[in-house]
Amino acid sequence: MDFSLTEEQKMLKAMVRDFATKEIEPIAAQIDEEATFPAESIKKMAELGLMGVPFPEEYGGSGGGPLEFTIVVEELARVCASTAGIYFVTAGLGGKPLYKAGNEEQRQRYVVPVARGEKISCFGLTEAGAGSDATAIATSAARRDGGYVLNGNKLFITNGNEADVAVVFATLDKSLRHKGISAFIVEKGTPGFSVGKLEHKMGIRASSTAELVFEDCFVPQENLLGAEGEGFKIAIESIDSSRLSVAAQAIGIAQGAFDKALAYAKERQQFGQPIINFQAIQWMLADMATQIETARLLNYRAAYLEQNGLPFVKESCMAKLNASEAAMFVTDRAIQIYGGYGYIREYPIERYFRDARICGIYEGTDEMQRMTIARHLMQEV
Repeated sequence: MDFSLTEEQKMLKAMVRDFATKEIEPIAAQIDEEATFPAESIKKMAELGLMGVPFPEEYGGSGGGPLEFTIVVEELARVCASTAGIYFVTAGLGGKPLYKAGNEEQRQRYVVPVARGEKISCFGLTEAGAGSDATAIATSAARRDGGYVLNGNKLFITNGNEADVAVVFATLDKSLRHKGISAFIVEKGTPGFSVGKLEHKMGIRASSTAELVFEDCFVPQENLLGAEGEGFKIAIESIDSSRLSVAAQAIGIAQGAFDKALAYAKERQQFGQPIINFQAIQWMLADMATQIETARLLNYRAAYLEQNGLPFVKESCMAKLNASEAAMFVTDRAIQIYGGYGYIREYPIERYFRDARICGIYEGTDEMQRMTIARHLMQEV
Protein backbone atom coordinates (compact mmCIF):
# COMPACT_ATOMS: atom_id res chain seq x y z
CA MET A 1 0.00 0.00 0.00
CA ASP A 2 1.35 3.39 -1.01
CA PHE A 3 0.14 6.31 1.08
CA SER A 4 2.37 8.92 -0.56
CA LEU A 5 1.08 11.69 -2.79
CA THR A 6 2.17 11.88 -6.42
CA GLU A 7 4.62 14.57 -7.46
CA GLU A 8 1.76 16.52 -9.05
CA GLN A 9 -0.28 16.31 -5.85
CA LYS A 10 2.71 17.42 -3.78
CA MET A 11 3.18 20.41 -6.08
CA LEU A 12 -0.50 21.29 -5.80
CA LYS A 13 -0.36 21.06 -2.01
CA ALA A 14 2.76 23.24 -1.83
CA MET A 15 1.32 25.82 -4.22
CA VAL A 16 -1.95 26.14 -2.28
CA ARG A 17 -0.14 26.29 1.06
CA ASP A 18 2.13 29.07 -0.19
CA PHE A 19 -0.82 31.02 -1.58
CA ALA A 20 -2.95 30.53 1.53
CA THR A 21 -0.13 31.56 3.86
CA LYS A 22 0.73 34.69 1.91
CA GLU A 23 -2.68 35.83 0.66
CA ILE A 24 -5.37 34.48 2.97
CA GLU A 25 -3.88 34.07 6.43
CA PRO A 26 -3.06 37.79 6.84
CA ILE A 27 -6.74 38.74 6.36
CA ALA A 28 -8.40 35.72 8.02
CA ALA A 29 -9.02 37.39 11.38
CA GLN A 30 -10.38 40.57 9.78
CA ILE A 31 -12.84 38.91 7.43
CA ASP A 32 -14.02 36.73 10.32
CA GLU A 33 -14.53 39.74 12.60
CA GLU A 34 -16.31 41.77 9.92
CA ALA A 35 -18.11 38.80 8.35
CA THR A 36 -16.81 40.00 4.98
CA PHE A 37 -16.88 37.84 1.85
CA PRO A 38 -13.26 37.57 0.59
CA ALA A 39 -14.00 38.44 -3.03
CA GLU A 40 -10.42 39.39 -3.86
CA SER A 41 -9.07 36.10 -2.48
CA ILE A 42 -11.60 34.12 -4.52
CA LYS A 43 -10.53 36.04 -7.62
CA LYS A 44 -6.87 35.20 -6.98
CA MET A 45 -7.76 31.55 -6.41
CA ALA A 46 -9.49 31.53 -9.77
CA GLU A 47 -6.40 33.01 -11.41
CA LEU A 48 -4.39 30.11 -9.98
CA GLY A 49 -6.87 27.67 -11.50
CA LEU A 50 -8.12 26.39 -8.14
CA MET A 51 -11.81 26.81 -8.93
CA GLY A 52 -11.40 24.41 -11.83
CA VAL A 53 -9.58 21.63 -9.98
CA PRO A 54 -12.50 19.12 -9.96
CA PHE A 55 -13.66 19.77 -13.53
CA PRO A 56 -12.42 18.31 -16.84
CA GLU A 57 -10.18 20.46 -19.02
CA GLU A 58 -12.83 20.77 -21.73
CA TYR A 59 -14.99 22.69 -19.28
CA GLY A 60 -12.30 25.05 -18.07
CA GLY A 61 -10.91 22.82 -15.33
CA SER A 62 -7.67 21.01 -14.66
CA GLY A 63 -9.04 17.48 -14.51
CA GLY A 64 -8.35 16.82 -10.85
CA GLY A 65 -10.25 14.27 -8.80
CA PRO A 66 -11.64 14.03 -5.27
CA LEU A 67 -8.16 13.61 -3.78
CA GLU A 68 -6.80 16.75 -5.41
CA PHE A 69 -9.91 18.65 -4.35
CA THR A 70 -9.50 17.38 -0.79
CA ILE A 71 -5.90 18.60 -0.72
CA VAL A 72 -6.92 22.11 -1.78
CA VAL A 73 -9.74 22.36 0.77
CA GLU A 74 -7.49 21.20 3.60
CA GLU A 75 -4.75 23.69 2.79
CA LEU A 76 -7.21 26.58 2.60
CA ALA A 77 -8.87 25.58 5.87
CA ARG A 78 -5.49 25.44 7.60
CA VAL A 79 -5.53 29.25 7.59
CA CYS A 80 -9.19 30.17 6.97
CA ALA A 81 -12.13 27.78 7.25
CA SER A 82 -14.49 30.38 5.76
CA THR A 83 -12.51 30.58 2.51
CA ALA A 84 -12.33 26.79 2.37
CA GLY A 85 -16.12 26.59 2.74
CA ILE A 86 -16.77 29.15 0.03
CA TYR A 87 -14.43 27.21 -2.22
CA PHE A 88 -15.77 23.71 -1.74
CA VAL A 89 -19.38 24.81 -2.11
CA THR A 90 -18.67 26.77 -5.31
CA ALA A 91 -16.49 24.16 -7.01
CA GLY A 92 -17.90 21.13 -5.20
CA LEU A 93 -21.33 20.97 -3.63
CA GLY A 94 -22.83 23.61 -5.93
CA GLY A 95 -20.62 23.09 -8.97
CA LYS A 96 -20.29 19.32 -9.29
CA PRO A 97 -24.01 18.58 -9.80
CA LEU A 98 -24.02 21.10 -12.64
CA TYR A 99 -21.39 18.96 -14.32
CA LYS A 100 -22.52 15.47 -13.32
CA ALA A 101 -26.25 15.94 -13.93
CA GLY A 102 -26.09 18.72 -16.49
CA ASN A 103 -26.46 18.32 -20.22
CA GLU A 104 -23.91 19.75 -22.63
CA GLU A 105 -25.64 23.10 -22.95
CA GLN A 106 -25.89 23.45 -19.16
CA ARG A 107 -22.25 22.50 -18.73
CA GLN A 108 -21.13 25.14 -21.19
CA ARG A 109 -23.39 27.80 -19.70
CA TYR A 110 -22.73 27.13 -16.00
CA VAL A 111 -19.82 24.75 -15.37
CA VAL A 112 -17.33 26.65 -17.53
CA PRO A 113 -17.78 30.01 -15.73
CA VAL A 114 -17.72 28.28 -12.32
CA ALA A 115 -14.50 26.48 -13.24
CA ARG A 116 -12.97 29.77 -14.41
CA GLY A 117 -14.02 31.54 -11.22
CA GLU A 118 -16.39 33.84 -13.08
CA LYS A 119 -19.44 32.63 -11.17
CA ILE A 120 -20.12 31.60 -7.57
CA SER A 121 -22.53 28.73 -7.02
CA CYS A 122 -24.61 27.43 -4.12
CA PHE A 123 -26.70 24.40 -3.22
CA GLY A 124 -30.29 25.01 -2.11
CA LEU A 125 -31.65 21.97 -0.28
CA THR A 126 -32.15 22.72 3.44
CA GLU A 127 -35.41 24.17 4.73
CA ALA A 128 -36.91 24.96 8.12
CA GLY A 129 -38.71 21.61 8.15
CA ALA A 130 -36.21 19.68 6.07
CA GLY A 131 -32.73 19.35 7.54
CA SER A 132 -31.55 15.79 8.05
CA ASP A 133 -34.79 14.61 6.43
CA ALA A 134 -34.29 16.00 2.94
CA THR A 135 -37.39 14.19 1.67
CA ALA A 136 -39.56 16.62 3.66
CA ILE A 137 -38.81 19.69 1.55
CA ALA A 138 -41.83 21.92 1.00
CA THR A 139 -40.53 24.24 -1.72
CA SER A 140 -42.87 23.53 -4.61
CA ALA A 141 -42.46 23.41 -8.35
CA ALA A 142 -45.55 23.72 -10.53
CA ARG A 143 -45.44 23.00 -14.25
CA ARG A 144 -46.17 25.95 -16.51
CA ASP A 145 -45.90 26.42 -20.26
CA GLY A 146 -42.19 26.44 -21.03
CA GLY A 147 -41.03 25.66 -17.52
CA TYR A 148 -41.83 25.66 -13.82
CA VAL A 149 -42.87 28.09 -11.07
CA LEU A 150 -41.06 27.75 -7.74
CA ASN A 151 -42.42 28.83 -4.36
CA GLY A 152 -40.77 28.36 -0.98
CA ASN A 153 -37.78 29.19 1.18
CA LYS A 154 -34.35 27.62 1.64
CA LEU A 155 -32.33 28.13 4.82
CA PHE A 156 -28.66 28.03 5.84
CA ILE A 157 -27.41 28.24 2.26
CA THR A 158 -23.64 28.72 2.06
CA ASN A 159 -22.69 31.36 -0.55
CA GLY A 160 -26.39 32.22 -0.78
CA ASN A 161 -25.78 35.96 -0.69
CA GLU A 162 -23.09 36.00 -3.38
CA ALA A 163 -24.06 33.09 -5.62
CA ASP A 164 -24.61 33.81 -9.31
CA VAL A 165 -26.22 30.42 -9.83
CA ALA A 166 -28.08 28.13 -7.42
CA VAL A 167 -28.92 24.45 -7.66
CA VAL A 168 -32.36 24.38 -6.05
CA PHE A 169 -34.46 21.40 -5.06
CA ALA A 170 -38.26 21.54 -5.15
CA THR A 171 -41.08 19.03 -5.18
CA LEU A 172 -43.59 18.57 -7.97
CA ASP A 173 -45.68 16.27 -5.77
CA LYS A 174 -45.00 16.21 -2.02
CA SER A 175 -47.05 13.02 -1.59
CA LEU A 176 -44.36 11.19 -3.57
CA ARG A 177 -41.71 12.16 -0.99
CA HIS A 178 -38.25 11.74 -2.54
CA LYS A 179 -39.63 10.59 -5.89
CA GLY A 180 -41.38 13.93 -6.36
CA ILE A 181 -38.24 16.06 -5.96
CA SER A 182 -36.56 17.69 -8.96
CA ALA A 183 -33.48 19.89 -9.29
CA PHE A 184 -33.46 23.31 -10.95
CA ILE A 185 -30.79 25.82 -11.96
CA VAL A 186 -31.78 29.31 -10.84
CA GLU A 187 -29.72 32.35 -11.77
CA LYS A 188 -29.29 35.50 -9.72
CA GLY A 189 -31.64 38.19 -10.94
CA THR A 190 -34.42 35.78 -11.93
CA PRO A 191 -37.76 37.47 -11.12
CA GLY A 192 -39.23 36.01 -7.94
CA PHE A 193 -35.85 34.85 -6.61
CA SER A 194 -34.33 36.87 -3.78
CA VAL A 195 -32.00 36.56 -0.81
CA GLY A 196 -33.69 36.81 2.57
CA LYS A 197 -32.18 36.68 6.04
CA LEU A 198 -28.40 36.52 6.48
CA GLU A 199 -27.41 34.46 9.51
CA HIS A 200 -25.11 35.87 12.22
CA LYS A 201 -22.96 32.85 13.00
CA MET A 202 -20.56 31.57 15.62
CA GLY A 203 -17.93 30.52 13.10
CA ILE A 204 -17.03 30.52 9.38
CA ARG A 205 -18.25 34.11 9.54
CA ALA A 206 -16.70 35.30 6.27
CA SER A 207 -18.80 32.74 4.45
CA SER A 208 -22.38 33.92 4.01
CA THR A 209 -25.21 31.70 5.24
CA ALA A 210 -28.44 32.95 3.73
CA GLU A 211 -32.11 32.35 3.19
CA LEU A 212 -33.21 31.95 -0.42
CA VAL A 213 -36.75 33.08 -1.20
CA PHE A 214 -38.83 31.93 -4.18
CA GLU A 215 -42.08 33.74 -4.88
CA ASP A 216 -43.72 32.66 -8.14
CA CYS A 217 -40.23 32.29 -9.58
CA PHE A 218 -40.40 31.08 -13.18
CA VAL A 219 -37.62 28.69 -14.22
CA PRO A 220 -37.46 27.76 -17.92
CA GLN A 221 -37.60 24.12 -18.98
CA GLU A 222 -33.96 24.19 -20.05
CA ASN A 223 -32.98 24.89 -16.44
CA LEU A 224 -34.34 21.59 -15.16
CA LEU A 225 -31.24 19.71 -13.96
CA GLY A 226 -31.52 16.05 -14.88
CA ALA A 227 -34.99 14.62 -15.34
CA GLU A 228 -38.12 15.23 -13.29
CA GLY A 229 -38.02 13.17 -10.10
CA GLU A 230 -34.23 12.82 -10.11
CA GLY A 231 -33.62 15.70 -7.71
CA PHE A 232 -33.26 13.61 -4.57
CA LYS A 233 -30.74 11.32 -6.26
CA ILE A 234 -28.75 14.34 -7.45
CA ALA A 235 -28.83 15.88 -3.98
CA ILE A 236 -27.71 12.75 -2.13
CA GLU A 237 -24.91 11.97 -4.58
CA SER A 238 -23.69 15.56 -4.24
CA ILE A 239 -23.73 15.36 -0.44
CA ASP A 240 -22.02 11.96 -0.45
CA SER A 241 -19.11 13.52 -2.32
CA SER A 242 -19.12 16.78 -0.38
CA ARG A 243 -18.65 14.98 2.94
CA LEU A 244 -15.02 14.56 1.95
CA SER A 245 -14.73 18.33 1.58
CA VAL A 246 -16.14 18.94 5.06
CA ALA A 247 -13.77 16.32 6.42
CA ALA A 248 -10.89 18.10 4.67
CA GLN A 249 -12.07 21.41 6.10
CA ALA A 250 -12.10 19.89 9.59
CA ILE A 251 -8.63 18.42 9.10
CA GLY A 252 -7.30 21.73 7.86
CA ILE A 253 -8.76 23.53 10.89
CA ALA A 254 -7.18 20.97 13.19
CA GLN A 255 -3.82 21.18 11.42
CA GLY A 256 -3.79 24.97 11.60
CA ALA A 257 -4.61 24.95 15.31
CA PHE A 258 -2.00 22.27 15.97
CA ASP A 259 0.72 24.15 14.09
CA LYS A 260 0.09 27.26 16.14
CA ALA A 261 -0.14 25.37 19.43
CA LEU A 262 3.14 23.58 18.72
CA ALA A 263 4.93 26.82 17.91
CA TYR A 264 3.47 28.50 20.99
CA ALA A 265 4.52 25.61 23.24
CA LYS A 266 8.11 26.01 22.03
CA GLU A 267 8.10 29.75 22.77
CA ARG A 268 6.03 30.06 25.96
CA GLN A 269 8.22 30.07 29.07
CA GLN A 270 7.07 28.89 32.50
CA PHE A 271 9.19 27.83 35.45
CA GLY A 272 12.28 28.84 33.51
CA GLN A 273 11.75 26.66 30.43
CA PRO A 274 9.52 26.27 27.36
CA ILE A 275 6.25 24.59 28.26
CA ILE A 276 6.84 21.95 25.58
CA ASN A 277 9.36 20.43 27.99
CA PHE A 278 6.51 19.43 30.28
CA GLN A 279 5.06 15.98 29.78
CA ALA A 280 1.47 17.22 30.06
CA ILE A 281 1.99 19.45 27.02
CA GLN A 282 3.90 16.79 25.12
CA TRP A 283 1.08 14.30 25.59
CA MET A 284 -1.52 16.82 24.44
CA LEU A 285 0.48 17.47 21.29
CA ALA A 286 1.02 13.75 20.70
CA ASP A 287 -2.72 13.06 20.95
CA MET A 288 -3.51 16.00 18.68
CA ALA A 289 -1.03 14.91 16.01
CA THR A 290 -2.32 11.33 16.12
CA GLN A 291 -5.93 12.38 15.65
CA ILE A 292 -5.04 14.66 12.73
CA GLU A 293 -3.06 11.99 10.93
CA THR A 294 -5.77 9.38 11.52
CA ALA A 295 -8.42 11.71 10.12
CA ARG A 296 -6.30 12.62 7.10
CA LEU A 297 -5.56 9.01 6.17
CA LEU A 298 -9.22 8.03 6.54
CA ASN A 299 -10.26 10.92 4.31
CA TYR A 300 -7.59 10.18 1.73
CA ARG A 301 -8.81 6.58 1.56
CA ALA A 302 -12.41 7.65 1.00
CA ALA A 303 -11.27 10.13 -1.68
CA TYR A 304 -9.20 7.38 -3.33
CA LEU A 305 -12.24 5.10 -3.46
CA GLU A 306 -14.41 7.80 -5.06
CA GLN A 307 -11.64 8.76 -7.47
CA ASN A 308 -11.42 5.16 -8.67
CA GLY A 309 -15.16 4.63 -9.04
CA LEU A 310 -15.43 2.33 -6.03
CA PRO A 311 -18.15 2.37 -3.33
CA PHE A 312 -17.23 5.08 -0.85
CA VAL A 313 -20.36 6.24 1.01
CA LYS A 314 -19.64 4.37 4.24
CA GLU A 315 -16.03 5.50 4.14
CA SER A 316 -16.97 9.12 3.46
CA CYS A 317 -19.28 9.07 6.48
CA MET A 318 -16.51 7.60 8.61
CA ALA A 319 -14.08 10.22 7.36
CA LYS A 320 -16.40 13.14 8.07
CA LEU A 321 -17.41 11.85 11.50
CA ASN A 322 -13.84 11.19 12.53
CA ALA A 323 -12.51 14.48 11.17
CA SER A 324 -15.22 16.64 12.76
CA GLU A 325 -14.61 15.09 16.16
CA ALA A 326 -10.84 15.36 15.71
CA ALA A 327 -11.17 19.07 14.89
CA MET A 328 -13.11 19.71 18.07
CA PHE A 329 -10.60 17.76 20.15
CA VAL A 330 -7.55 19.39 18.63
CA THR A 331 -8.85 22.95 18.81
CA ASP A 332 -9.95 22.41 22.42
CA ARG A 333 -6.48 21.14 23.36
CA ALA A 334 -4.88 24.01 21.47
CA ILE A 335 -6.81 26.48 23.61
CA GLN A 336 -5.64 24.61 26.71
CA ILE A 337 -2.02 24.89 25.61
CA TYR A 338 -2.43 28.61 25.02
CA GLY A 339 -4.12 28.96 28.40
CA GLY A 340 -5.84 32.30 28.94
CA TYR A 341 -4.46 33.66 25.69
CA GLY A 342 -6.33 30.96 23.79
CA TYR A 343 -9.60 32.43 24.99
CA ILE A 344 -8.80 35.92 23.74
CA ARG A 345 -9.77 37.07 20.26
CA GLU A 346 -6.39 38.66 19.70
CA TYR A 347 -5.08 35.15 19.11
CA PRO A 348 -6.34 32.88 16.30
CA ILE A 349 -7.00 29.76 18.35
CA GLU A 350 -10.49 30.76 19.48
CA ARG A 351 -11.43 31.30 15.81
CA TYR A 352 -10.26 27.80 14.94
CA PHE A 353 -12.39 26.46 17.80
CA ARG A 354 -15.49 28.35 16.62
CA ASP A 355 -14.95 27.28 13.02
CA ALA A 356 -14.50 23.62 13.96
CA ARG A 357 -17.96 23.29 15.48
CA ILE A 358 -19.87 23.51 12.19
CA CYS A 359 -18.11 20.46 10.74
CA GLY A 360 -20.18 18.11 12.87
CA ILE A 361 -23.42 19.73 11.71
CA TYR A 362 -23.52 20.57 8.01
CA GLU A 363 -23.41 18.10 5.13
CA GLY A 364 -25.04 15.68 7.58
CA THR A 365 -24.77 15.77 11.37
CA ASP A 366 -22.51 13.38 13.25
CA GLU A 367 -25.63 11.44 14.20
CA MET A 368 -26.62 11.02 10.55
CA GLN A 369 -23.11 9.80 9.74
CA ARG A 370 -23.40 7.15 12.44
CA MET A 371 -26.80 6.08 11.13
CA THR A 372 -25.47 5.71 7.60
CA ILE A 373 -22.38 3.83 8.74
CA ALA A 374 -24.51 1.47 10.82
CA ARG A 375 -26.89 0.88 7.92
CA HIS A 376 -23.99 -0.12 5.68
CA LEU A 377 -22.57 -2.39 8.36
CA MET A 378 -25.93 -4.13 8.73
CA GLN A 379 -26.05 -4.71 4.99
CA GLU A 380 -22.60 -6.30 5.10
CA VAL A 381 -23.62 -8.95 7.65
